[in-house]
Order: sequence, then C-alpha cells, then structure tokens
Amino acid sequence: MAKPPEQPQVLRVRIPKGNEILGIVQQRLGGSRMRVSCLDGKERICRIPGRLRRRLWVRENNVVIVEPWELGGDKKGDILYKYRSKAEVEYLKRKGYLKDIEEEF
Repeated sequence: MAKPPEQPQVLRVRIPKGNEILGIVQQRLGGSRMRVSCLDGKERICRIPGRLRRRLWVRENNVVIVEPWELGGDKKGDILYKYRSKAEVEYLKRKGYLKDIEEEF
C-alpha cells in the first residue's frame, strides 16, 4: 500500500516585534548569563529573566529573541524566547530574518 503524501505542517513562529532582535548564543557564561551575537551586528551579554529561568533552557548555537536593555542596550539584554525546532529556524531563514547570520549554521 502506498502512503498518502504528507501535508506540510502549519507552523506558528514567533517573530521579533518592537525593539526585539534575533541572535545566536555563542557562549554560556554561568549564572543564567550568556554571550549572544545579535543580528544588528552587536555582541551582548544576555541573561534569562527570573520569570523564565526554570522554563527556558538555552544552549550554544540556539536561535533566540533578545530584548536590549534601555540602559546599556548595546552591551546587555534579556533573552525572551528560544526557537525550539529546526522547522522554526528554517522558516526564519526562508522569510529572510536570518540572512545576515545564515553562514554560521
């Protein structure tokens, strides 16, 4: 018996809005802090806020959404969201959100 062709799965992918920026985790520094290279060309030391600390497990090379701080926003920020599946990252590449850092994958 032949299997029916698979239907493409519909994804709901969170897109950065407002002053949020996409970034890739470069290095974990300990104490819920990590070094993230962001799409605007800056490298920030980002932390996971307390409300997300137990729910958000981030590793190196994960694609995340970063919210820069109002004071010291060029050097520091908060990690708000982690893209969990490869399908979400592929969607961002197809739509052109990750075109600046595409060669790092």
